[in-house]
Formats: sequence, C-alpha cells, structure tokens
Amino acid sequence: MIENIISFSIKNKFLILMAALFITFGSFWAIKNTPLDAIPDLSPPQVIVKVNWAGQSPEIIEDQGTYPLVSQFLAIANIDTVRGFSTYENALIYIIFKEGTDLYWARTRVLEQLASVQSQLPASMEVNLGPDASGVGWVYEYALVPKTKNLSELRTLQDYYYKYALLGVDGVSEVASIGGFVPTYQVSVSNDTLVRYNLSIQ
Repeated sequence: MIENIISFSIKNKFLILMAALFITFGSFWAIKNTPLDAIPDLSPPQVIVKVNWAGQSPEIIEDQGTYPLVSQFLAIANIDTVRGFSTYENALIYIIFKEGTDLYWARTRVLEQLASVQSQLPASMEVNLGPDASGVGWVYEYALVPKTKNLSELRTLQDYYYKYALLGVDGVSEVASIGGFVPTYQVSVSNDTLVRYNLSIQ
C-alpha cells in the first residue's frame, strides 16, 4: 500500500505539488477566517427566571413561588431539565432546553408561561426573566478600591455610573453589583406644615 502511494507520488510530481500548495494556502485561509472564541460556549440553551419576595423564608418561596413556576415550565416543548433553588427572599429557576433550540424562541415560550401563571402567584412576589446570556457568560470581575471615598460612595458610583456605562458596551447583558453599602434615603414629614398648606403625603 505504502509502495503504491510512493510510486504514484513520484510519477505525478506536479499533481502532488499542486495538492500540497492548495492544502497550504487553504490552511492559511482557514486560520485567518475561522472564528475563535477564548471561552467557547459549550453549554446548552438555558433561560433563568429570578424570583424575589421580600421578607419570606425559603420554605414559603418554594411552596408559593418556585414549585408552581417549575410545574408550569415543564409544559414547554423541547425542555431537557428544570431546576429550582429557593433561598431567603429569592429563588432561581433554570430552564435548560435541548441542544439546537433557538434561545430567543425559548425565552418567548418562557414569557408566555409566565404570563399565564402570574395570576396564581402572590401579588408582592416579583418574577423576572434573567439576562440574555449563556451559562458560561461570566466574563469579567472588577473591584472599586477606596482611597478617598467610603464604601457607600463607591457603591453609589457603581450603581449609578459604572454599571450603566458597562451596560452600554456591545455584548454586555448584565452587570451584577456585590458589596459596599447601599445608601438609603429617609424623608421626614412635618405634619404641622402639611396641615398649614392643606397637603397630603399622597
């Protein structure tokens, strides 16, 4: 077999040379034009649903929020797995679809199911769709290191300036803020002044 290949190559030098040149140039073209990804997305299509219910325990959120939502999402076509995790005041539901499912089609189906089950959930429970990102979309972490500002001022800069600047960058779907002191604002009402000017808080 090898002798036949060698004999054919010797007899057809021009053909072998052209084939080698074609493969070489084809390799250079493939290297230049093949899209490369430093972190290839190997995760299946998934949609995340966030549940927030202030002041409630994980058990209550599980019974009145996570379980009804998970049961509703199981009716969606092309579902592979639905996982729900309940914690204090919050819950996360991961709806994982089969390979090849279009992500935007999947998000639309989840929104439809959310609309149909919304009336069965407590009125004070907030249910939101997660960001339009893949399961390996966590790309970058950064920290604001204080020099002259305190932690409350740094958190204000993060929430009202840096966060929105980063969200304006192409490809960024969510910026999660962690740490620092979230400032609170308190309004003191003077009842005498309200009565004097015939005003109400509303």
